[in-house]
Amino acid sequence: MSTMKRLVVILLFDGVDLLDVTGPPEVFSLVRRELNGSSPAYRVVLAAETPGPVTTAAGVRVLPDTTFEEVAREGIDTLMVPGAVETDGRGRVRAVTDPVVTGWVKTLAERPRRIASMCVGAHVLAAAGLLDGRRATTHWSTARQLAAEHPAVRVDADPIFIRDGEVWTGAGISACLDLSLALVADDFGEALALRVARQLVMYLKRPGGQSQFSVPLEPVSATRRVEELRHHILRHIAQPLTVADLAAHAHLSERQLTRVFTSELGMTPSAYLEAVRVELARRQLESTDATLERIVSVCGFGTTDTLVRAFRRRLDTTPTEYRRRFRAATG
Repeated sequence: MSTMKRLVVILLFDGVDLLDVTGPPEVFSLVRRELNGSSPAYRVVLAAETPGPVTTAAGVRVLPDTTFEEVAREGIDTLMVPGAVETDGRGRVRAVTDPVVTGWVKTLAERPRRIASMCVGAHVLAAAGLLDGRRATTHWSTARQLAAEHPAVRVDADPIFIRDGEVWTGAGISACLDLSLALVADDFGEALALRVARQLVMYLKRPGGQSQFSVPLEPVSATRRVEELRHHILRHIAQPLTVADLAAHAHLSERQLTRVFTSELGMTPSAYLEAVRVELARRQLESTDATLERIVSVCGFGTTDTLVRAFRRRLDTTPTEYRRRFRAATG
């Protein structure tokens, strides 16, 4: 196993999310401990436009190690780009990009072996033209903005991180730890990344395809009718529910039901049914020894093939692999 020191550069700028700056170095520092080495496997530096302190979104000031200009002359292994947001008076969130930072990302991107964005940092990569033609994710709250402003990017708001070639994009805030662990696994293998996850007391080193959302825990719907339907689905999930069944229960036509679900939950009734079933199956796989056949029955999938296809579609993995990863991370 190679212990060549890799230079990781994390960009700093005013308003940046603090965890996106401090989380990855914690992951990379633990690699040294797990390798029992006297020198770090990674050298992490924070780079900003000037040497002065940067004020993060949390109000904490951080002092950069170097400047963009200085680090541009070094051999960068991994360039990590966090993001920043602004909110209006009604709590709506919008990703913001600084043209100066975007310009430096374009310049610095010519040097690294790989590039990674954390949370809304995907907007910076997109503004720099680095996501054109690629599949990418970001925090769910700004995914529509990313898709609208950069139509050449194939935005997928569901996974916690995505790798497309040597460009990686991560989802909301704490997912920077999952992304960093994935980078470690890419460099040193899955077993070492899992040991680092244990040191971080992370409940599970999650596969990239895992959803950002826990469907039954999503915010309540705007209308009582849809909220009652959501509870009806959970109470009868083991049954072979169909869109027609739900429409009849709600005294709506199927077209009306689809319009209401799409408006309030951002997905069709059939997609919501599948999402709930996958979420419940995930919990079964994580916390029980139930067979796949039992999980199929309890969660209403009908057949094992349907369960497997749903996992591949939503989590980019299989139920067996999902359980294996969970057991490995917590055993």
